[in-house]
Amino acid sequence: TTSTFLEEFELQAAVNGDGFEPWVSNSIFRYYPHVGDPIDPIGLAASQGTQYAQGNGAEPTLFISRNNRARFNEPIGGTYNAISGQLMLLAGGNLLPEVSAAPGANDPQPRTAVGLDKNSRRLIIVVVDGRQPGYSEGATLVELAELLLEKSAFYAMNMDGGGSSTMVVEGKNGNARLMNSPIDQRIPGRERPVGNHLGIYA
Repeated sequence: TTSTFLEEFELQAAVNGDGFEPWVSNSIFRYYPHVGDPIDPIGLAASQGTQYAQGNGAEPTLFISRNNRARFNEPIGGTYNAISGQLMLLAGGNLLPEVSAAPGANDPQPRTAVGLDKNSRRLIIVVVDGRQPGYSEGATLVELAELLLEKSAFYAMNMDGGGSSTMVVEGKNGNARLMNSPIDQRIPGRERPVGNHLGIYA
């Protein structure tokens, strides 16, 4: 889970990352993965110079260099840290036309996204809760992109969403503190074991 990831690596913040396979969610008794089960991230992924997932080259990817410079879809001085997503939402400060045509684009869902401001100096991380009537239904992809624009994102990428969407920060004694209400197996507040994460040392 994202909480376990933050605590294990003594991070200050973390969110869920790329989609992964295999994945099954039929009931609270029939699901995969469980904690520790093997999976494959769908897109390219790397951590501190070690590339651990290849991807197929079609997925958008956020690259973060050894000296913390970030750029989408093109590494800076070789691949050091990288995490992929499902779809680019913004480029050059504009909503990309393919966003509204993407599968499930108009369905409000829990969402996770990352963006960069115009000068690529500020990383913007957004998690939207959903599937919880009376609290939050979620966001469409266009609504997610508009939210990122409001936060001054110039480029942005949609990551894995649904029951995977989770944001945590370091709380007291290094324990993870949930910043949103994830939903797995239709249980609000339940974290899903996910394939990889974006972790922040601050």
